[in-house]
Parts: sequence; C-alpha cells; structure tokens
Amino acid sequence: MDEWNQDNEDLKLLLEQYNNLKSGKTNAFLDIESFEKVIEYFDDREEYDFALEAAEFAINQYPFSASLLIKKADLFISRKKFNRALSLLLKAETMDHADINLYILKTEAYLGLNLPEKAYEILEIATLSFEGDEQIELLFELSEVFDDYEEYEKVFDCLKIILELDPNNEEALYKICFWTDFTGRNEEGIRLHQQIIDAYPFNELAWFNLGAAYQGIKLYEKCIDAYKYATAINEHFDYAYRNMGDAYLRLRKYKEAIDSLKTVMELSQPEDIIYEALGHCYDKQHQYSQARYYYRKSAQINPDNSQLPYKIACTFMDEEKWAPAIQLLETALLKHPKQPEYNLALGQCLVELGKYNEAMQYLGVAVKARSRNLNGWLELLRCMYKGGYFEQGVAYIGQAFLQTNAKPVLYFYEAAFLFALRKSKEAMIKLEIGLSMNPRLIKKMKELDPTILQNPLILDALSKGNKKKK
Repeated sequence: MDEWNQDNEDLKLLLEQYNNLKSGKTNAFLDIESFEKVIEYFDDREEYDFALEAAEFAINQYPFSASLLIKKADLFISRKKFNRALSLLLKAETMDHADINLYILKTEAYLGLNLPEKAYEILEIATLSFEGDEQIELLFELSEVFDDYEEYEKVFDCLKIILELDPNNEEALYKICFWTDFTGRNEEGIRLHQQIIDAYPFNELAWFNLGAAYQGIKLYEKCIDAYKYATAINEHFDYAYRNMGDAYLRLRKYKEAIDSLKTVMELSQPEDIIYEALGHCYDKQHQYSQARYYYRKSAQINPDNSQLPYKIACTFMDEEKWAPAIQLLETALLKHPKQPEYNLALGQCLVELGKYNEAMQYLGVAVKARSRNLNGWLELLRCMYKGGYFEQGVAYIGQAFLQTNAKPVLYFYEAAFLFALRKSKEAMIKLEIGLSMNPRLIKKMKELDPTILQNPLILDALSKGNKKKK
C-alpha cells in the first residue's frame, strides 16, 4: 500500500512538471522516460488527445528518440490511423532497429490496412533478428496473426518453434495442446512432447499434452498412462483427471471413469457435464438410481438440457417403470416436440401400457423424422401388431421396404402380419424369402409374437431349412 501511494505521488509530481514545461516555466525539465510515463498515463485513461499532445510535445524536445516516435505510432494505431503510424515507425527504424515494439506495431498497422502478407513478412524476418525472450515474443505475435487470418497450420508451427527454443514455456504448452487437436497433427505432437519429457521428465503440461495427443488418435491406454504421470507430478491437475475420465469412458471402464470424474469434482467447481458423465457411467453399470441422482444434479445446473430428462426416463424404462418415464419424456417433448428419440421412447412406453392408438402418434413422428432408420419402423410395426392393426401394418411395411432399402427383417415382420390376417400362402412366400436371406432373423419374428412358432407351417419351413444345411 505504501509503495502504491509513493508511485501515485511520483506520478502527480511528474504531471505537475509536465504542465510547468508546457506553460514555459523556467527550470522545468523531463527526460525521455518521464515523457513516456506521461503518455502512458493519458493512454491508460483513454484520454487519447492528451496522450497525443504529450507525445508531440516530447518529440519536439527529443526529435531523435525512437522510443517516443514508437509511442506516438502506437497512439495512431489505437485510433486506426495506420498510414501515419507506419510513417513514424519507418522513421524510428532508422534511429533504432533493435526495438521489438517497432516490429509488433508495424505488424498491427499492416493488419489494420488489411495487408496480412506484409505483416507475416515483417514478423518472420524479425524472428530471425532477435534471440531469447524477444524472439519468443515475436513468434507468439506471429502465431496470433496466423490465427486471425486462419493460417492454422502455421500457428502450430510457431508454437512448435517456441517449444524447441524454450521447452518449459507454459503459454506455448497450453496453446499447442488446442492446436494439436485442431490441426490433427497428433503424431507430431506426440514426438514433440516426448522430446520435452526426455529432457524435462517432471514437466506436467508436457505429459498432459502427450496424453491429449494420444487421445486424439484414440490410443486411450497410452493417453491414460500419460495423464497418470501428469497427476503424479501435480495431484491437483483437474483437467488431467477430466480427460482421463473421458478415456476410461471410451474404453468402457466405467468404474475407473467414475473414480477420475469424482476427483475432478473434488478439485473444481461442479459442472453439469461432469455430473452427466457420472450418470452415464452408473447407467452403463445398471445402477439406475445412482445414474438418476447424477443426471438430476446435472439438470439442476443446466435445466435447459432436454437430453437429461430423456436419459432419466430411459433408466426408468430399463426398470420397466413406465409411468415416471412417460412423465419425463413429456417434459422433454415440451422443449423439443419433434425430437425423434423422445417420440420413439414415449411411444415404446405407451405400447407397454397397451395404449396403442396414442403410441402410434408418437412413433409416427419418430419415423417421419428419420424415415431411413429401421429401428423406428420396427417399433411402429410392433405397436400395430400388438394393437391388432394388421391391414394397416402390411401397408406400412411396404413403405418401410422403400425407405430402408428392403432390410431382410421386414420379410419376417410381413410374414407375421400376413399370418395374423390368415393369409398363410402369402405369409409363407415372405417367410421363405426372409429365411433365404438371413435365417437367424426368425428370432425377430418370435420377439414380435412368442406364439407364432407354434404354427405348423412355420415349423415345417424351419425344419426344411435345417435339413438343407445338413
């Protein structure tokens, strides 16, 4: 606090000296550094006219100061006077070509004039003229220019060079993780980070980036190993646990995924996506009450996500609890009435409750939305069969053939409907076609009607088929 007060007093004194100098009072004097502080004071307060006035006054006092010319050029750039800025920068370059700000501001001016090629050229040349921290700063500047102009491969190249110069540069390590994934240069990212780790084995970000690169090419076991090293170095590395959880999910190792995701929750603020992932893990392990708990926690944070009531409904459906499932699906459909998944699930629930007319309405919406999806057609036909809509079912099977490229299972379904209509001859023709295409699909016919295999005609056809195999 004392230091801040002292700086404030020094600045007040400096501004007083500046005003005395402007008014022509004797013995008033400011050196170049003091003028720069006055210009920065007005610039920080967005008082650009006063800042420009101070810069012009300073240059009159020190006409051969490159740093003051650069300050004035910076002010022109902030006011989008790019040509005037370039004129000052070219003049400053003749006095001091070693000031890094000169090249950064020239880049900004050329970009302002929509001349990105000139900006690239300046920075690429400048990066060869500087060393150490200044070279790295210019490479970061160049990477941002490439980003702005969608030269994404070159962004990666700049960051790679930075890490070759400074393998522990945190900013570059954070950024290259994204660009490795975005450009798909995962193999290159793996090689780069392995080299860094060989030299600096306790670099947690390099281990994390190595894991992310392996994850990008779906080598999940290797990515998990890399994340484990990252968390061994830094046990509070929540993003490593998060990505590890995702990798375990991909491998369907749900118990391990749960452990990783719960660690994320201990280390960071609760997020709907983490709760949802936990719900998914428990769902896959058939622990439905636990799954619902986490899906609901996710919904509390993100109530607009209609997928969550749908997922909770599915857990009730797995337990054959149709009434609560219906209630949740109706909630989901209020937000997205044409969503095929929601309509299909609600139709399935209504079929189980014997409400076939109502079920057909929802199943019909699902089929219309995804007319090439076989599952929707089969659910609609199952509803019609159970409801006794045999004539209508045969007509719908005709449409299903056209929309799904005549899937073999439809022959078995059509045979079942025709048997129900007592059209045994036509039914046998369809059944024999189905058996010739894929005899194993007879189980689908049995699922549709468990009593159907009691029909002697079907048993005879199956017996003939078995004899042919022998």
